[in-house]
Amino acid sequence: IVLSHGDTFSTLLGALMGKIAKLEIGHVESGLRSFNYFHPFPEELTRVIVFRLADYYFCPGDWALNNLKNYKGIKVNTKSNTLYDSLQLALKNLYKIKVEIPNEKYGIVTLHRFENIFNKKQFEKIIGIVEEIAKDYKLLFILHKPTENKLQKFGFYTRLKNNSNIELRPRYDYFKFIKLMKNCEFLISDGGSNQEESSYLGIPCLLLRYKTERREGLGKNVVLSRFDSKIINLFLKDFKKIKNKKIKSSPSKIIVDYVCKLK
Repeated sequence: IVLSHGDTFSTLLGALMGKIAKLEIGHVESGLRSFNYFHPFPEELTRVIVFRLADYYFCPGDWALNNLKNYKGIKVNTKSNTLYDSLQLALKNLYKIKVEIPNEKYGIVTLHRFENIFNKKQFEKIIGIVEEIAKDYKLLFILHKPTENKLQKFGFYTRLKNNSNIELRPRYDYFKFIKLMKNCEFLISDGGSNQEESSYLGIPCLLLRYKTERREGLGKNVVLSRFDSKIINLFLKDFKKIKNKKIKSSPSKIIVDYVCKLK
């Protein structure tokens, strides 16, 4: 059995290579849907294609499981995403990690989605939102390389760099980023993984997307902005009040135990 995880191009390649080798395919993080092929793009398309290639579906919860009712393969409910186990590993080792934590309270901004950064008009709208938030809060803007390139190309980089309340930071490895995130007041992101991490940590998260394929934290500590100023302002007003419950079970163990039984 080939385990192919998530919604990236490598997810699709792994599933295709497994099929060519006449092996069974297990899709980890299966059943997540936004039901909009352009948000997120191209990840939503990748998921739907991999669903058709998979023999086993390891689904992070009842909602994801139900989205696969029309597919014939075997479905396994892992309750949550394997990212939870990665996060627990990071949290156990944070005392070893060195990263510069600001002395004052701060929020984190991290953006990288194709539909957000490759369209100048959309990206400028997002930069405007970030600048408005920075009037009241210290922000660490984490630079994914494609994001940095587009900031330079569209002429937004200097605007952010010259803003005294926005600090541009390089992209960190996972452990350093989690330590920064663990100590922040809130997170502004367009990433699905960040949505999950904030959900598991109980950190307020403003999701700069129109749609999300994940349910984690929604209606609790995660707010889907839809780029609506009213929703954004309400989040900034009330983010200290929103919380989420912690998870106890290990999704990775559920997957490993199931695969070990296959003969």
